[in-house]
This record gives sequence, structure tokens and C-alpha cells, in this order.
Amino acid sequence: MNAADHRLVFATANENKVMEVEKKLGGAIPLRGLKDIGCFEEVPETSPTIEGNAIQKARYVAEKYGVDCFADDTGLEVEALNNEPGVYSARYAGDQKNPSDNIDLLLKKLDGISNRKARFRTVICLIQGGKESIFEGIVEGEIIHERRGGEGFGYDPVFVPEHQPRTFAEMSLDEKNVISHRGRAIAKLREYLQPE
Repeated sequence: MNAADHRLVFATANENKVMEVEKKLGGAIPLRGLKDIGCFEEVPETSPTIEGNAIQKARYVAEKYGVDCFADDTGLEVEALNNEPGVYSARYAGDQKNPSDNIDLLLKKLDGISNRKARFRTVICLIQGGKESIFEGIVEGEIIHERRGGEGFGYDPVFVPEHQPRTFAEMSLDEKNVISHRGRAIAKLREYLQPE
């Protein structure tokens, strides 16, 4: 089925993500959010992996609401911490999912550690016409010692992508989308949905 025939559902309640993804798709692929299909419940994400969570969320929405949809999951993987926080990135410092607390805990765990290598990884699961497709985007970088910048969300103030002088939080949304993990995964999704 052609993507232009109907609006895809992005299975997230995170408005920051919806805004970022809509911008990346450039309006070429109209999206609906969960509230647009009357989904206000917590979509389950109990898998121990980033891929598993993306698949679980997409399947839940596709099966329960009978729509074509995609879901993503993202994790920050820090080399010196055995790829923590990984799948627990949003709730690293507890179930309250407080980004500031998460950053505080991360910086505390990295105190005195010289290896600051990290990467952001986004996995998208698209379910269209019952077929599942997986897209992945990765950006390598490092964790700095203190917050910089007021844009973005999550760990953006302490993550500097490789070959860049600024954190994600010091970049505009447009600048971040060009190089971000989610931007790279969404570019693959867009290419799949709209082949040249």
C-alpha cells in the first residue's frame, strides 16, 4: 500500500519526538500520533533490548488499533559503563523519568573515568500491511563533564557527536536532525516509504 494513501501512526506519546520526526520527514509523509487514534494508555515497552521495545510498541498499536504504524526506541550506550544506560536511558535514575536526574547519575558514574566514548542508537519498527521492517540509526560521540546548551531533550546537554564542537543541546533542531541517530533512522524509513 502506498504511504500517501493514508496517514501513518507514530506510536509515541512524546511530543518532542513527533516534532523532530515530522520535521525530518518534511511533511512528505503525513503522521498521526497516538492521541489522534484515541490511544491514551501506556504502550508497553518491557523488552530488555532497544530493538525489542520498538517491535513491542509497534505490534501493540498495530494489533489493538488496526493501523499501519511505526515505533522507535532510543538508548544512550556508554562504553565504559558496559553500554549503560541503554534500554533504561529514560528511567536511568528511576521510574519518574527525570532527564536532569538521569544526567546527574550518568556524570556521577563517569566521575574519574577518562574513556567518555558513547553512542546514541535509535531503532524503528515499521508495520505496514502486516509486514515488519527495522531501521537503525547510530551516532558516535562522547559524554562531556558538564551540561552545555538549552535545546533538545534527554542527554543532549552532555553528548557531543564526533567531529562536532557542540553538544546536541547547543544545536538547532535542523542542525541536530542532519546528524542525529533518530534523524539517520528516519532517513532510512523515509527512503523505504518513498523510494526514488
